Amino acid sequence: MYKLYTAKRNVRLHHQINIGGVIYNHCIALHKRYYRLYGKYLAPSRLKAHVAKLKKRPKYAWWSQLGSQAIQDIIERIDKSYQRFFANLRDRKAHKTTQRLCPPTFRAIRKAKSFTLKQAGWKLLGSNRLRIGSMVYKFAKSREIDGAIKTVTIKRDALGDLYVFFSCVVVPPSLARAMTGKIAGFDFGLTTYLTGNDGTAIHAPQVFKQELEAIAKANRALSLAHTAAHAIIRVRGAIWRVCTSA
Repeated sequence: MYKLYTAKRNVRLHHQINIGGVIYNHCIALHKRYYRLYGKYLAPSRLKAHVAKLKKRPKYAWWSQLGSQAIQDIIERIDKSYQRFFANLRDRKAHKTTQRLCPPTFRAIRKAKSFTLKQAGWKLLGSNRLRIGSMVYKFAKSREIDGAIKTVTIKRDALGDLYVFFSCVVVPPSLARAMTGKIAGFDFGLTTYLTGNDGTAIHAPQVFKQELEAIAKANRALSLAHTAAHAIIRVRGAIWRVCTSA
C-alpha cells in the first residue's frame, strides 16, 4: 500500500471511483430484475456483454471513463458475493451452519471505495510514477515493490485520501540444502544437553553462568554510582539548608 500525493488531477480518480459505484448499483438492479422476470441467476458473462453494449449508448458513454477491466472486476466481485450467498443457503438447508448471509445490495455512491485494474489500463513508469489511463500520478514509495505486479487497485479512505495497492506474485528463492544421505538422532537430557546416536555428548553452553563474573562487576559499579549520587544529593541538601538559614 502506497499513498498517492495530493494533486488536482486526483479528482479524476475520485470520479472513476464514483463511476464504479454507479455501475455496481446498476448491476445489482439488473440482477434483481432478471431474477424477478425469469427466476434465474444472471451469469457474469452475460452481464459483462450487456454492460459493454450499454457503454456504446450516449446515455452511458461516460462509463467509459472507467477502464473496461475495472468494470469487469466489479461484475466478478458481485458474482463472488452471490456465490457466497448461494453456498450459505445450501449449508443452512443442510443444517451445516446457522450463519445467515444476505445477497449483495445497493450502496451509496459516496461510500464507493475502490476500483481495480488488471493487465491493462495502467503502467508503472519507474520510481514513484504510475500512469492510469492518460494521467500520471505520484505516490509515496516507502519501499520497493517486490514481485511481479498482477493488479493495481486505487482505494479511497473515509477522509478522502487515495492509496494505490499492488497485488504481486512473489517467487520464493530456492533453498539449496546440503544432503549427505546420513541420518542422525539426538536426545535431550538434564545432565547432558545433547547426546548423539553415536555417543557424542554436547554440553549446554550455559551463557549466563559464563557471564556471572561480568554481571557481578557491573552490579558493583552500579552500586558505587548510586552511593556517589546519594552522597552528592546529601551535600547539596546540606548546602541549601545552610544558605536558607543564613
